[in-house]
Amino acid sequence: MMVSQAISTRLFYRATLTVAASLALAACATKPTDISRIPTQISQETSKEGVFTQPVKWERAKPGCKGECPTIKVDSLVFPGNPKLTDMVDHGLAYMTGVGENTSPPYGTIAEYEAYFWKTAASRDSTVLIAKSRYRNRSLTVVELDTWQYMTGMAHGLSATRFLNWDNTAERLLSLDDVLQPGKKAAYVAALKEAHARWLARDPNAQEDPAAYSRMWPFQESDNFGFTDQGLVVKYNSYEIAPYSAGQPELLIPYSALANVLKPAFLPA
Repeated sequence: MMVSQAISTRLFYRATLTVAASLALAACATKPTDISRIPTQISQETSKEGVFTQPVKWERAKPGCKGECPTIKVDSLVFPGNPKLTDMVDHGLAYMTGVGENTSPPYGTIAEYEAYFWKTAASRDSTVLIAKSRYRNRSLTVVELDTWQYMTGMAHGLSATRFLNWDNTAERLLSLDDVLQPGKKAAYVAALKEAHARWLARDPNAQEDPAAYSRMWPFQESDNFGFTDQGLVVKYNSYEIAPYSAGQPELLIPYSALANVLKPAFLPA
């Protein structure tokens, strides 16, 4: 299930980038500039700007089921006036549920996933789908997608996460290659390794036996990044760089470490 979850998440990311590329064709006349898209503001200020959001919340048990029943809980967002981003979030959450290691899910929306789930779920199966705004300003909207799934008989549920970095003007997703300067992938990975080392230094479990911990949970590269006021946050799924008890680790790469790595437009003004 861990492998399936990770592969499903990677498949989703490739799929969303493919969709985003087609959306970008309509905005190809908009060229990036060196004007900063990351204003020097605190999060409380930037969160007041950007696209308008509305919550979507519901929780349901399988219709007609009595006793112990499978459930779905949704705590998501819609973006009035921005159907492309709304559809991307809906598609993304559905896709991240995954059903196998080598195939795409036989559904593309939360509504289609719900219908599929009621047909296939066991009595104690449960799914939670969450989308939340992590950062936004006039130019960018960062949405964090989170899924949690428990399948009957598992020792515990498994979670997955993915950031969507949305360009409000071009109406498309931004990949890591879109925001890095040419040839700076290695420098990004080096900065991420430094952030990982800082994270390990604060983790009491890792400090008990650093060598053993590093052998068991070695550093891994990741392109699951999101913009914040302080820098890029990179988030990992359970079991990727730490045991299940560590949750989903977040590593922060400050903008000061990315001065010659990110394109000027993605550094604070």
